[in-house]
Amino acid sequence: MSDIKNNNILPNPTSNGKKTAPKKQRMNLLDKANTLPKSSGCYFLKGNVGQILYVGKAKNLKARVASYFNNSAKSAKTEILVSHVKDFDFILTNSEVESLVLENNLIKEHKPKYNIMLRDDKTYPYLQVRNYHEFPLIEYVRRPKRKRGMELFGPFPAGSNISRILSTLKKAYLLRDCSDHDFKNRDVPCLLFQIKQCSAPCVGYIDKPDYEARLNLALDLFRGPRKAKASIESLREQMMNYASDEKFELAAALRDYIEELEEFLAKSFEQNVEALSDHNLDVVAFYIGESEVDISIYMVRDNNLLGHKNFHFLHTDFIDENESEIMGAVLQYYQQNEDVLPEKIVTTLNEDLSSQLQQAIVLTQNVPQTFKVLSNSKKYKSLIDATRAHAEQAQRVRIKNQDSVFVGLNKLKELLSLKDRPKTMECYDVAVWQGKSPTASQVVFYEGKPDKTQYRYYHLKELPEGNNDFAMMTEVFSRRIKHENFPDVFVVDGGVQQVNTVLKVLESFDLKIPVVGIAKARDLKKLGFRDKEVEHSDERLIIPGRSNPYVLRKNISLLRILVQMRDEAHRFSRKLHHKAESKRVIKSWIDDIKGINKNVKDKVRKNITVSKNDLMKMDMKKIESELGVETKHARVIYNFLHAEKKFN
Repeated sequence: MSDIKNNNILPNPTSNGKKTAPKKQRMNLLDKANTLPKSSGCYFLKGNVGQILYVGKAKNLKARVASYFNNSAKSAKTEILVSHVKDFDFILTNSEVESLVLENNLIKEHKPKYNIMLRDDKTYPYLQVRNYHEFPLIEYVRRPKRKRGMELFGPFPAGSNISRILSTLKKAYLLRDCSDHDFKNRDVPCLLFQIKQCSAPCVGYIDKPDYEARLNLALDLFRGPRKAKASIESLREQMMNYASDEKFELAAALRDYIEELEEFLAKSFEQNVEALSDHNLDVVAFYIGESEVDISIYMVRDNNLLGHKNFHFLHTDFIDENESEIMGAVLQYYQQNEDVLPEKIVTTLNEDLSSQLQQAIVLTQNVPQTFKVLSNSKKYKSLIDATRAHAEQAQRVRIKNQDSVFVGLNKLKELLSLKDRPKTMECYDVAVWQGKSPTASQVVFYEGKPDKTQYRYYHLKELPEGNNDFAMMTEVFSRRIKHENFPDVFVVDGGVQQVNTVLKVLESFDLKIPVVGIAKARDLKKLGFRDKEVEHSDERLIIPGRSNPYVLRKNISLLRILVQMRDEAHRFSRKLHHKAESKRVIKSWIDDIKGINKNVKDKVRKNITVSKNDLMKMDMKKIESELGVETKHARVIYNFLHAEKKFN
């Protein structure tokens, strides 16, 4: 019989260890608020250990902050927020715009629980060239950072296959494809030089002016139709020269490169979806539905509709006025994604808020004087209508198909009897094989989406008894708790025993944080559940205090969130485990080699692609080639391997 059947799980913690603020405390906060100045600025509402729960802006700090603690009508969301507030602080500003900028900077820095956080998980590819390097590399990047001496091309639309085009460019123009580390440490040309796909600048086989000429010809493909055409003609001329010299394989390869590049150029310069005089433009519109708010952004670059981004929130998450918070979310988007800022933004916000948005962007970013934010411009009516319609239809389709994360999170709130929807959740997984190199992962989801900046690894102790998931889980949570900043819910991959293990750790630290487990049906059968209780769907949610696990297929939104969390935790923990195990195995013999220094050993670790046994079968010349080391070092490694082979 399982522990659930016997109700041996610890009681379900439902309040995250927090209590409603008493009336006296609220009155004290109101008295303090009434002493604030009637100036514009930002305010911080703080929790019981000083953590920032909410950051807001106000024209009149005294009136705004006092409104939280007086008897005026408040939304349910605001009442929940106020029940957790123990103190507040403020910063004065000279204007509303400065308050807006400061508010968004503070939200970005502190990530307060009750602020709307605009999470952008969709990026567009760029090509980046660091011109300050002697022999620059063209790099594929998703989130470029603008620096002096850095040249950017893009963004490129979905379906442009720019990574493949970049590979073709490097081969066609014989440009380097190696990292800076490899470039600095290479003594002989790599294989790409041997097969005529690189000019080997790393070993001085091409001088800087000639390399720059090749690089500029490659980049001309992105500098307009005229330059792109001239660049292709240079390749065609080179192809004819190869053919004249009877180098037919090289000529054929160049012919294929030209065909691929010409196809890319045809798509880039001929398929305009909107005939506008503005080459770089964003249209921002929103739709307020019955329970959710959607913001859509249409992006036009080089007269092409590059794509769109969509963000959505719940009505109840808005503490300030809707349009004001929407403007703040839009500013947050452009602050976090400076590379996507266009020459012009058209919004459906009112003129006053559009003007504030422009001033805020000008304050925070180095934009030209021609940069404009317009409100409901007639010139762009068709694009505005399309963007607004997209926001509305995206919301309709999402809700109809239960794709909204809020449906799942609100169900979890109901199942755990929480006061508020859980925003931040952490999921854990342990990876170990035969007791070696045990590791654990911590993945964090915010509003049902991965927040990879908060992911963490744990290297665990190897135990004498080998695999012991419960002891390892105890170690993980004992270490995690020391870092505080707890989530709303802990999720573990496993059943009753795993959940109980975590609850006991939390109890030892006098913490009451909800814990749930996600388990497959076959695991539950092992615990004694009847077939009827686990049929139809593999996934079940283990909830403390509940006699039977919750069938996750009953709520598709929650199922998607939790399964994605578990899969992310699996992927992340195994990635570290494999890395740690490989390092342990390789270290066991490379570090024992006498006669080569640490730098050479590091180079061997980096370059090795075969097993130790395979190396033993190689002669000294092959070892030198395989590991990319000097002859004298290859000799030392060869002698070490064969001495060990003889000894064994």
